[in-house]
Amino acid sequence: MAGRTYPAVTFEIEPERAAAFALAIGADPAAGVPPTFAAVYSLGATAPQLFGDEDAAIDFAKLLHAEQEFQWSRHPEPGEKVTSQGRVASDINRRGMRFVSFETETKDARGHDVCRSRALFVIRS
Repeated sequence: MAGRTYPAVTFEIEPERAAAFALAIGADPAAGVPPTFAAVYSLGATAPQLFGDEDAAIDFAKLLHAEQEFQWSRHPEPGEKVTSQGRVASDINRRGMRFVSFETETKDARGHDVCRSRALFVIRS
């Protein structure tokens, strides 16, 4: 699976949804899109492709979302459309567990970097 790249997904940062997310985490909606909203437009928009990939064989009953990190070039604005593309950076078996590193690049409409994310999924055997 390592190296597999999935089709890009376009996501509109709906102002109401970003504001509701901000309120849910105790942030000020007037401050714009919260940094952690990247879990929605970056990882959340692309990970379903991995999870739905029969070849990836991700068993949710045995899955642990072990790590997640984001690096921003800039934060998106409410109403902006961004495009995210995910890829399996590594897929390693160790001591009866499978470690899948999934990376996502998110760009704006002009193709400029917005965010990069990395998640580590551990799947027990």
